Amino acid sequence: MQRREDTVEIFSTFIKFEVDRFGGWIRDPKLRRSMTTSLQQIPDRQSKNFWALYWHKVWQTQPNLNYLAASHIAAYLQEDCYWAVKKFTLNVSGHSSLADYFQIAIAHIPKILKNFNPQYSPYLKSYAELSFKHVIKDLLRVRKEADICSDWSLLHKLSRKRLIKSLQYMGFDSQTIECYLLAWECYCEFHSVDRQRTRKLIKPDADTAKAIAELYNSEHLSRLGKNTSAINSQTLEKWLLACARAARNLLYPQIVSADTPIKDEGNTSLLDMMPDDKSISLLTQAIEREETASSQNYQTRLNRALNDAIAALKPEARQLLQVYYGKQLTQTEVAKQLNLKQYQVSRRLSSIKKSLLITLTKWSQQTLHISLGSDVIEKVNSSLEEWLRYHYHQNQVE
Repeated sequence: MQRREDTVEIFSTFIKFEVDRFGGWIRDPKLRRSMTTSLQQIPDRQSKNFWALYWHKVWQTQPNLNYLAASHIAAYLQEDCYWAVKKFTLNVSGHSSLADYFQIAIAHIPKILKNFNPQYSPYLKSYAELSFKHVIKDLLRVRKEADICSDWSLLHKLSRKRLIKSLQYMGFDSQTIECYLLAWECYCEFHSVDRQRTRKLIKPDADTAKAIAELYNSEHLSRLGKNTSAINSQTLEKWLLACARAARNLLYPQIVSADTPIKDEGNTSLLDMMPDDKSISLLTQAIEREETASSQNYQTRLNRALNDAIAALKPEARQLLQVYYGKQLTQTEVAKQLNLKQYQVSRRLSSIKKSLLITLTKWSQQTLHISLGSDVIEKVNSSLEEWLRYHYHQNQVE
């Protein structure tokens, strides 16, 4: 893959796929103008991480520029998303291609921006890389389970939240969704099975289907209101299969390019809906200086605290971190290189990271005055993982 170096290019170009492989970079003119304008107004800022945090701040504080800021971040994270997806899908066969998985992962940019907190970690790139890996890993796990399940088994394995999301994705109105949900609940309640062991269920027999429909009819008035009607077993089957199809469609969505014309809008595309140059308003200089100074101060102290903690480790522990994070090897590869067993590598890494986590949590308490609940410790742990990846990767590059 041709690596991007220029700041404007990094924040305004996107991967082009050719036969499911990297085929070059596509420039987006509006993003390019936006980034050029931004650099002209703050010319002394060339750091990629600065601009990533900058656009994250714009996304947070200026709702009218959400799409613009998210587009810049999406461009910035193209390589990270590509390699994260390629690693997990290299040996995967099925309905989707590498390009499809890439589009699914990169579509999580708004969620990444929402969950990212610079207070815990100033490295958006490292946080996003881990997020992309989790997205694809979870998707592959769920898809694998769905692929080997019959429709009737899949209905038992669905959660209420996922089913609602699936039906909404298919465009059903709220009243239809409520009816389908009640039918699904009656099916799961009356036709109970072991959710973990049953993957090839067949449809309920006539008597069972009739009993499920009767259960629905006994509850629909109290649950859904007078505007709903009773159903028979044939309608019940139709509704339940519609639920299963919706779930599968959510797992295998149709990928639409951003430059595809919007229905009923002539030649207008999603890219044309981005704000033009006149609507681009940068954060005030005062806020920019304050945020930058605060971020740099925080980052410097965090780096010093963790570098001191690493320096205090034994030489073999530092070597293990260097090999694992610097060369980005698997635990098995590390074990082979250091003449260890895989389980020894796993245990030693866990022990080292536990030691560093204790240091980081104490530092967070003293510096940020954070009360360490379980949720905060989890975020601090994620921040440590991001910091280690970024720290050793930078040292490797240099």
